Amino acid sequence: MHQVVDQPGQLTAALAAIDADVVGVDVERTAAPRYHKPAALIQVGTADRAVLVDSHLLGPTPELGEFLRARRVVAHAATNDIESLDSASVRLDELDDTSIAAALLGLPTGLDPLLQELLDIALSPDKDKYQRANWERRPLPDEMAAYAAGDVLHLPALMEELHAMLDDLDRVEWYDQERAHMLASTRAATRSWEDTKGSGRLDPSQRAVLRALWECREQIADRRDLAPNTVLREATLVDLATDPATTTRQLQRRNERRGKPDDDAAELLFDAMDRGLAADPEPRPRRSSSNAGTAVDRERHAAMRTARSEVAKELDVDAGVLCPGRVLWGPVHADVSSPDELVAALDLRPWQLELLRDPLWTAWESVDSTD
Repeated sequence: MHQVVDQPGQLTAALAAIDADVVGVDVERTAAPRYHKPAALIQVGTADRAVLVDSHLLGPTPELGEFLRARRVVAHAATNDIESLDSASVRLDELDDTSIAAALLGLPTGLDPLLQELLDIALSPDKDKYQRANWERRPLPDEMAAYAAGDVLHLPALMEELHAMLDDLDRVEWYDQERAHMLASTRAATRSWEDTKGSGRLDPSQRAVLRALWECREQIADRRDLAPNTVLREATLVDLATDPATTTRQLQRRNERRGKPDDDAAELLFDAMDRGLAADPEPRPRRSSSNAGTAVDRERHAAMRTARSEVAKELDVDAGVLCPGRVLWGPVHADVSSPDELVAALDLRPWQLELLRDPLWTAWESVDSTD
């Protein structure tokens, strides 16, 4: 059973009808490309009942936040929902995440295969269609409401099964560290101009232009609530940093595949190019890929990757869950000389460091640096 709540006076009674200490939560957002990620619908429920809170019409619902904070909340892949929940005044400082638990158990992390494998439950076969649907459409069609309810009904039971499996393998502490890290890192995450594909190939003066253009694009996208790439493509940013446009027509032609910046946006972008050309050069980043550094650097990185993969295989988890490959460049950049320095150079949680400290140091020492 599910109930759509689209009137302020309905929320209290609807939530009171959910008689459970553990509830599932999910968020549906509009399919339109946006800078911000407001919730169009927030689903809360258990196996017996789901409440679909129409955030598109109601706006922030602090009452829902209070209700959830008094319970154990289960989500799936919550990094996709935290910003939307926060913007709806539904801030959660504690929650369970079935995708994190599944990853630590070596299980599929998609909700559909996870439910099928552990609970023998099949969700809607039209998942792709609904994921692309316009969740701001009103009135909300019955079939979309039913699909949204299905995403939360089974989360409490799924988390109970996953937690029992974590307990059996003595991995509950790993899970607690990972979910705490997920919440903190998701809220602390910031976009950076240096993440622009191709930025590392630019010289320092060009990088200064790229930074000014990127920051201008962010401001335009934020003010107009548009996805940044719909304002100016990343490839266009790099192109303009390499060879700045001099007319509005040139600027529009460079970005034709994504859309043409209007006159107001063009004026702001030209001002940004001028600022970038006058700014101090931006140094190139430190090496961070297997194409950088000395032969010894690359060999050490490869040796540590192999050691990490062997530990992951023993644990029956994905190697990237145990330690992303890029993290292993930390000790290489720091040129460590002891196990303690190696650990300090790794951006990992305690459970990972405990498992990897000795194998990674052994791998490091296995590379002859005198050649």
